[in-house]
Amino acid sequence: MAKQTVVVDPVTRIEGHLRIEAEVQDGVITGASSSGTMVRGLEIILQGRDPRDAWAFAQRICGVCTLVHGIASVRAVEDALHYPIPQNAQLIRNLMIAAQFVHDHVMHFYQLHALDWVDVLSALQADPAKTAALAQSLSDYPRSSPGYFAEVKDKFTRFAASGQLGIFANGYWGNPAYKLPPEANLMALAHYLDALAWQREVAKLHAVFGGKNPHPNFVVGGAPTAISVSPAALHNGVAAGVGATAVNMTGLEIVQNVIREIRRFVDQVYLPDTLAIAGFYKDWFRKGEGVGNFLTYGEFPSMGINDLDGLMIPRGILLNRDLSTVHPLELRAPDQIQEFVAHSWYSYTVGKDQGLHPFAGQTHLDYTGPQPPYAHLDSAASYSWIKSPRWKGKAMEVGPLARMLVLYASGNQEARTLVDSSLRKLDLPVQALFSTMGRTAARTLESKIIGDAMQGWYDQLMANIRAGKLETFNPALWEPSSWPAEARGVGFTEAPRGALAHWVVIKDGLIDNYQAVVPSTWNAGPRDAAGQDGPYEAALKGTKLPDPAQPLEILRTIHSFDPCIACAVHLVDPTGEELLQVKIC
Repeated sequence: MAKQTVVVDPVTRIEGHLRIEAEVQDGVITGASSSGTMVRGLEIILQGRDPRDAWAFAQRICGVCTLVHGIASVRAVEDALHYPIPQNAQLIRNLMIAAQFVHDHVMHFYQLHALDWVDVLSALQADPAKTAALAQSLSDYPRSSPGYFAEVKDKFTRFAASGQLGIFANGYWGNPAYKLPPEANLMALAHYLDALAWQREVAKLHAVFGGKNPHPNFVVGGAPTAISVSPAALHNGVAAGVGATAVNMTGLEIVQNVIREIRRFVDQVYLPDTLAIAGFYKDWFRKGEGVGNFLTYGEFPSMGINDLDGLMIPRGILLNRDLSTVHPLELRAPDQIQEFVAHSWYSYTVGKDQGLHPFAGQTHLDYTGPQPPYAHLDSAASYSWIKSPRWKGKAMEVGPLARMLVLYASGNQEARTLVDSSLRKLDLPVQALFSTMGRTAARTLESKIIGDAMQGWYDQLMANIRAGKLETFNPALWEPSSWPAEARGVGFTEAPRGALAHWVVIKDGLIDNYQAVVPSTWNAGPRDAAGQDGPYEAALKGTKLPDPAQPLEILRTIHSFDPCIACAVHLVDPTGEELLQVKIC
């Protein structure tokens, strides 16, 4: 069979714009190129600005991850200034990051990734009574009644009969690669709809602590969340005066209810659904392995963010799928993390083949690709707006699978119990995690760990409040007059999609250089100067593609990483003024 190039552009059900070109020989992918087709440019916009404002700009890198870039940004500035924050602020940040994790993972599973495994139209053939029996065999979710599933089926039947499938249009429904029986498809479709309602409730936690969602508010030096234990006075029936704009007991009770909702949905819906679907696709625990190297920065401190031993998710490196050794990682070391641009539409003053540590990073846009529209990219040259990060020259995968593997390899008992029990149910060895379905399962398992941990952080916060410890902000280093003439810092977090860090260089009170290396830079980046594939590209190699016209197999593996490419074009003039507003009426 002749060689052919299969192009998927745009890859849908992701955040941003991604193009995949796969070389196929005899029905098997022999090579792939991953191309981010939209420039980010926030690093340029941030130069010359007040570092205390950086988080508000940096958060706009993504409209879906919302808070993670804000967290990385304020931590970077705090690290540069050696700026301690109060314990309450740390607990609030932990709760906000954790809520983002589980919210994002549930949305990814149901709204973005599930349709790679769930044949929506097959649900029209399901028996609601049998669907209820299936659901009840998996968990005690109270909505699992025949009447509930009959109602969902009736609604979707009328929706499909209209001839306009809306968000379900253009799917590969009926493809023989779908294996779920109709009842499992109807159950998953019903939970898809439930997840939409659930996520609205979970977002309230960010609104309580950050004032809004998406893009909640942050502040260098703590949290912008004053805590009030005094009842607000009422003026014409509206809260006013003392505590009116602070988080009071009503807001804190909302947070407690959100934590209960998170744990309930993960235990009763998300975890059972993942294991049930995985049971029908066990062959996908042998596909999509990728580079075999994994990296985590760590997250959820018990003390300060720089107390690495106190991180619930540890920092570390795993090489060559070896779970016996966790290698150390240093974010400031110039020879460890570097970004390469040999196949990216950027130029470096030191040449395209040399890597740069983010403190010395450069953002020189240099598009040399074909004039759009084009049939194919020149993958021998530059072919992406994404750089190629490397750790000591090695391509690394980041994300939920990396975190669960590092937890497992570090001896975390909760992670080991959860992973081992899940694999036993599926009759699979631990090596099955190095796969497309392994990434999907890891995302679910970490949601269980993080969701359960939220109650402990909430209890600590409430104990502090009851003890009269209300401080959420440290003003000590707020004024630039207290800063050194030059400072540099790195702020790290584990975003839902993986290791995220921002590096900032501050000179004379303003940002001199700013670089963000995001999870999908690690995973979606193109080949480097040495010809090493990025994780997306490596994971697609060897994948069988029975029908190039319906590249479902490509989508399954790419979606398992949960791509989040640059989500907006950012335009301001040289003085920082907005150039354009688009209003949709």
